[in-house]
Amino acid sequence: MADIWLADFVINALLAGLGIAVICGMMGCFVVWRKMAYFGDSLAHSALLGIAIGLAAGITMSLAITLICLTFALLLFWLQHRGVLATDTLLGILSHGALSGGIVLLSIMRIPVDLHALLFGDILTVKPTDLTLIGIGLIISTGLMIKFWAPLVLATISEDLAKAEGVNTKFMQILILILMTITVAVSVRMVGVLLITSMLIIPAATARPLTRSPEAMAITAIMIGMLAVVGGMVLSIEANTPTGPSMVVMLAAFFALVMTVTGFWRKS
Repeated sequence: MADIWLADFVINALLAGLGIAVICGMMGCFVVWRKMAYFGDSLAHSALLGIAIGLAAGITMSLAITLICLTFALLLFWLQHRGVLATDTLLGILSHGALSGGIVLLSIMRIPVDLHALLFGDILTVKPTDLTLIGIGLIISTGLMIKFWAPLVLATISEDLAKAEGVNTKFMQILILILMTITVAVSVRMVGVLLITSMLIIPAATARPLTRSPEAMAITAIMIGMLAVVGGMVLSIEANTPTGPSMVVMLAAFFALVMTVTGFWRKS
C-alpha cells in the first residue's frame, strides 16, 4: 500500500490539492468576511453549465467554466446595482437556473459524463495539464491578492471608509468576483460543483478564532486547507473513500475541534 503514494496520479492529486488549498484559503477569508457563502455556492452551481457548454462546443472545460462563471458574476453585479430584486433572490434564480440548465444540456446532447465526478470531484484523475492550470490560477490569484490586499480588506471592513481613503470600491467588488471565478474554475475538478464552497468557507471559518489579524487568518486558513488535503488523501487511499468528500470531512473535523477547544461557539 505504501507504494501507491509514489504513483504519478497520487502525486498529481496531492500537488493539485495543495495548490487549491492556497487559493481557497486566501479567497475564503473574503467569503467569510463579506458573508458571500451563498454567492460562492451559486457560482459553483453555474460551473456545471460551463462544463456542459464546454463539452457541447468542444472547447476546454476550464475555459468554458471560467467564461460562464465570470458571466454569471458580472450579471449578478449588474442586476444588484439595478436594484431589480434582493441579492439572495437573484442568487437563487441564477444558481438553480444555471445548475438545471447544465444538467438539461448534458441530457439533450447525450454527452457521456460522470455526473458524480462533476458534482463531488475526482481529484485522482488530475493530469499534468490540470496542474498547469492550477499553477496559473495560483499565480494570478496570489499576485492580485498581494497587490490589492490592503484596499480589499479596507473595502471589506467599511466601504465608506474605503471611499474616504480613495479606494475604488466598485473595482474591488469586481476584483472579488474575478478572484472567485478563478477559484471555482480551478477547483471544480478537485471537489466538484457541490463541495467547492466548503473548501472556501470551512478553512477560513476554522482559522477565524485562532487569529487576530487578516493576514494571520489567511495564512492559517491555507495551512488548515493543506492539512485537510493531506488528511483527506490518506483517508481516501487507506479507507477507499471518495477523495473530495474525504477532504471536506477532514475540514469539518478540524472546524469542530477548533470550536470545541476555543469555546468560540459559545460567543455571541
